[in-house]
Amino acid sequence: MNQERVCLDCGTPLQGRADKKFCNDLCRNNYNNQLNSNSYNLVRNINNILRRNRRILEELNPTGKTKTTRKKLTAKGFDFDHITSIYQTKTGSTYFFNYEYGYLLLDNDEVLLVKREGE
Repeated sequence: MNQERVCLDCGTPLQGRADKKFCNDLCRNNYNNQLNSNSYNLVRNINNILRRNRRILEELNPTGKTKTTRKKLTAKGFDFDHITSIYQTKTGSTYFFNYEYGYLLLDNDEVLLVKREGE
């Protein structure tokens, strides 16, 4: 009836408490890191893209409102597929934001960069 309990990470036989699952902290940490790594990789990668986009917008927009080109943004590594929010004006213009920095796509490859104040 007594079934031998083994460490969930390394398979070493366990001794001690009846509810013990790991032989030591190293095995516990390794097991949980492997368990969570797949789901966190996607989130971490997206957050890195969003932070890079914000940093690029901040760098190219020191005054709070300026124009640049889509080509310049792309050359710096900006990813237009990742944003944190969208703001639609009453006139129908759509601003895309990465945190407090945003942009409006204009004609002829131009982009208006803006910064939301008071946040």
